[in-house]
Amino acid sequence: MKKIALLGSTGSIGRSTLEVVRQNPEKLKIVSLTGGKNWQLLAEQAREFRPQFVASAFEEVGNDLRAALADTGIKVATGPEAVLEAVFMSGVNTTVAAIVGAAGLKPVMAAISRGHQVCLANKETLVVGGSLVMEAVARARVDLVPVDSEHSAIFQCLQGAAGTPPRKIIITASGGPFREWPAEKLAGVTLAQALKHPNWNMGGKITIDSATLMNKGLEVIEAHWLFGVSYEQIEVVVHPQSIIHSLIEFSDGSVLAQLGWPDMKLPIQYALSWPDRWQQPLPALDLVKVAQMTFMQPRLADFPCLQLAFSAGHAGGLMPCILNAANEIAVQAFMQQRISFIDIPRVIESTMNSMQNGSVTSIDQLIEVDYETRRRAEELLEARK
Repeated sequence: MKKIALLGSTGSIGRSTLEVVRQNPEKLKIVSLTGGKNWQLLAEQAREFRPQFVASAFEEVGNDLRAALADTGIKVATGPEAVLEAVFMSGVNTTVAAIVGAAGLKPVMAAISRGHQVCLANKETLVVGGSLVMEAVARARVDLVPVDSEHSAIFQCLQGAAGTPPRKIIITASGGPFREWPAEKLAGVTLAQALKHPNWNMGGKITIDSATLMNKGLEVIEAHWLFGVSYEQIEVVVHPQSIIHSLIEFSDGSVLAQLGWPDMKLPIQYALSWPDRWQQPLPALDLVKVAQMTFMQPRLADFPCLQLAFSAGHAGGLMPCILNAANEIAVQAFMQQRISFIDIPRVIESTMNSMQNGSVTSIDQLIEVDYETRRRAEELLEARK
């Protein structure tokens, strides 16, 4: 029985995880749930799954959340430390990390320290603190299983590789809603247009990241750490249908790919069932219905966030942390309609250029760099007015 701390239960990955739990009640049990400001949905989930503990990272929803669960006997807490408490609950042996952004780093490190299997949907954890996270995983000898569809695909392909290391990892990208837009139209992209992903139903921040190709850039850095490959061994290919989720190439030229419908329930269930496979959570892939699959190079000149991520990865040290923090502020500013779509990479690049790189030494250092980068990005935003 997997006894789960689900971090980020009210987001798109969290909701899909709970669907997988519904389908496998004899194998999966929710012990603790954490969410954000959507206390109504969090309370609804708690009433259905009856965890021991429920937490919101936001103090201001505490009274409402406690009142909504007052008759259940479920322990309720709020604030950033409450999220850590969810990981430390007695009986938890599996943490599903679905919190968006750098906020996922400390809870993931806590889960590793407890010896949990970590099902990682929070790519920013490895972007920000990859070296520290992978060192902690090696020390604790825990399983870190990817949930992102692309990294799940690579992980699944490697299961059939008989220990042979890949020569290349090929990460597929949908290209987002603007992949065929001419460059001159991108300046006029609206928030509503950017939030309409053609294939995936995701949260706001990751949907914007997909539109800018930053999501793919973050996945490149995550793949570097997860699979121990150099950035020269990672290629990104735009595949608009999102049927092939990623591929690996071997020294003899053979290529393995993982295919499936664009639905997160499959990689979530695989992370929870690995090394086994359970009854399928989705209809089987029908290649006749797919009909065709196409591929193209990413347009780096028009979507420079992907190249910024490669540059941050090559620079190493603190620069991926700086990249991520700058991106979170830039995306937030776009969603608040303070900047245009094409200003997102400009703010990120300006912030990266204004910060000093260095070696990663501790989680506390990364938290401080994250804070300072956000402050600097806000300063640059103010200067643009």
